[in-house]
Parts: sequence; structure tokens; C-alpha cells
Amino acid sequence: MKLAVIGGGSTYTPELIDGIIKRHHRLPISHIHLIDIEPTKLMIIAAFAKRMIKAAGLNIEIEFGTDLAAGVRGASFVVSQFRVGTQAARHRDELLGRKYQLVGQETVGVGGFAKALRTIPVALNVARTIVAEAPEAKLLNFTNPAGLITQAIIQEVPQLTTIGLCNVPWNTRIEVAEAMGVSADEVTFDYIGLNHLSWIRGVQVGNQDRSLEAIKAFRSLTIEKGKPGDSPAWTQSSIDLLQAIPNYYLSYYYSEKAWVDYQSQHPTRASEVMKIEEVLIEKFKDEALVTKPEELMQRGGAYYSDSAAELMADIHTNAGTTHIVNTLNNGAVPGFPDDAVMEIPAVITSSGATSIKTTQMRGDIDSLVRSVKDFELLTINAAVTGNEDSALRALITNPIGPDISDARDVWADLRKENAGMIGLFNA
Repeated sequence: MKLAVIGGGSTYTPELIDGIIKRHHRLPISHIHLIDIEPTKLMIIAAFAKRMIKAAGLNIEIEFGTDLAAGVRGASFVVSQFRVGTQAARHRDELLGRKYQLVGQETVGVGGFAKALRTIPVALNVARTIVAEAPEAKLLNFTNPAGLITQAIIQEVPQLTTIGLCNVPWNTRIEVAEAMGVSADEVTFDYIGLNHLSWIRGVQVGNQDRSLEAIKAFRSLTIEKGKPGDSPAWTQSSIDLLQAIPNYYLSYYYSEKAWVDYQSQHPTRASEVMKIEEVLIEKFKDEALVTKPEELMQRGGAYYSDSAAELMADIHTNAGTTHIVNTLNNGAVPGFPDDAVMEIPAVITSSGATSIKTTQMRGDIDSLVRSVKDFELLTINAAVTGNEDSALRALITNPIGPDISDARDVWADLRKENAGMIGLFNA
């Protein structure tokens, strides 16, 4: 069984390899092909992956290269984790937000918009190449903004089985379980929303509804973490008002001004990640290193290996388990379009993900989700048609986007900063 990893030169790749090693008894991958456009990093990551596999006593062949078609050919699974423009483009996105007193972030607001425009053309080319070279493959999309990119692929290349994935639901389950003093395996969520825009409305431990206890435990945990000088954190009153456990990224919407103020006084996250990646690459070069280093946890991909590898293992074994993934609504959330990709619980089988029927969203949640979904659809339309009006309307539709009076200036700067990287808008 073959796995292809697009963006295989990423510092996240050793996390993925670690997850595959741990689950090899359920996920008997025999061949991993790492694909990337940066040959030097790719060689370093591939060599480290080989050492990890050898140290684990497994017989998995590692190949690597820059040829997309050759890399995905015959794959059973393809993992997408690439970044168009590298961290340098992310850094510019963050600075663009700051220039206009907007949130500057990788996946939300103007930063998420810029990243999506760079990514959609490449993601669709990847998807069509998989259909041509590995038509039975399942695509697991981690490429950010994960929900929006998954929506674009499912909408434009519907014949490919695509599931969007994020490590935040997995991480949150572990955090909530630890705060409650229970095993994460016992915890299930009433989880609803979009990628990086989601709420946990209820928590069950075994067969017991322990939602109020979970929210209280999460509130205590977040207040304990929130120290003076840290980035904006959830307060007791904000969690009490929401009556839900919020996705971390919701704070960009609910505490927009605090984030704009914070970012004006701190370096970009991209600049921090670039420093972390320099350290990691040097670590990966060490031929004595055969397990993932502790520094990898600082990169922001905690439990990425678990969420990705567990999902692949459950697809391979037709497990019928529940995962929180990005997939078509298909009637799961009443009143929301069937063809909208949402981040919701789904049953995982050998055919992919089937969303689980749930209850209607509360009014305040519904309105925010609809606004962001409309932004996503306008962004996709702009990327695939080159329609500038769609791009401008996407910017002003986003709840943390620019005022209409600034939209054209933001758009002009974005095009300048991303020259040659935004598909139909490059001309």
C-alpha cells in the first residue's frame, strides 16, 4: 500500500511518519513517496524518515522527488500539506493585515484569503493529477486554510474522495479530557462549524452527558493558561456567554481588536516559525537522530500524526468510527446547504466520511458560519474564474476583513505582494 505526501519536505513530515510507525499493524503501508519542490529540504526529511523507519524495525520503502504525477501514481492515500510561497508569503500576509489594522493570520481574515488564492490553483492541479494517476486514492487535505481548500477540491473535482483534516479537534479532545481527569478515548463531542470556526456544544464521557462540567473544566484550564503578556485569551465571562467550548481561532473573531493590538507589538508568527524550522532542519540532519525531536511540538502540529494516521487506519480497516473532519454537510446540519463543507463528526469507512445528523445551529453561531462560508465560496469563485468583483466581495464579506473603503487598496497590495503566485490574477 502506497502513501504519497505532497509537501513532503515539510518539517511536519516526521510527525506523520511517527504516526504511521505507531499504527503499522493497522495501516500496513509499504511505500511512502515524498513530493516537494525544495530538493534540499526534501533530501534531509527523506533521510530522517528512513532512519526513523529503520529504528522502528519496519520495512517501508521511502522515495522522494519533485515529479507530482510519478509521486502519486498508484497511491492508496495522498496527504496534502504544502504551502505555496513558503513562510515568507505567510509573513507578508501577516504584515498586510497589520498595515490596515486588521488581524494578520495564516488561515483567517485577509491572510487566509491571500493564502487561499495562492493555494487553490495548485490544489486543484494536485487533485486532477491524483484522479489521473491514482483514481482510487483517498486525499487527506491538511493544506490550509483546510476547510476552504477542501471545499474547492470537492466542488471542482468531485470524483476524487477528499477529506479535510485539522489537528485542532484532536488536540481539544485531549485538553478537555485532561481538564476533566478522564481518558480521551471516552470523550465525544457535539461539535459544529467550519475549520477554525467551530464550537463544542456538548461533551459526553462514555454514555453520560457531562457538558456543563466540561465547559467549567475548559474555562478553568484556559484561565490558568492565560497569563499577563500572553496573546489574547478566553475569559470566564466570554466562555460563560458562549455556553460552549470555542475553537481557539474563534478568538480572532470575538476579540478582533485585542488581536490587532497584540500583533502590532509582537513579531509575526511566520518569523517565529522560520526560526523554529531552522533549528528543526539542523536537528533532522543529525544522523544519530532516529525519533522525532521535542522541538517539533513548538512547530504547531501537535498530534498531527495521530489525527492523520488514525484516520487512514480507520479508512483502511473500514472501522466505522467517528472522526471530526471537513466533509460535505449532506443534511447533517438542518438548514445549511448540503454541498457546504463543514467541520463536523462523520462516520469513517473504507468509502470515506459520512456526516452524522445533528441539530440546528444556534442563531449567533449560524450567522457567523454563514458569513464565513459565503466568504469561502466567493474566494473559490474568484480563484477559479479570475473574477475581481468576487475577490473584492470576498474581502468585505469576511467578518474580520477590511471596510469597503479599504478593500480595493488591500486587494491592490495583496496582488503586488503575491505577484506570480495567484493563478488567474497574475496577469
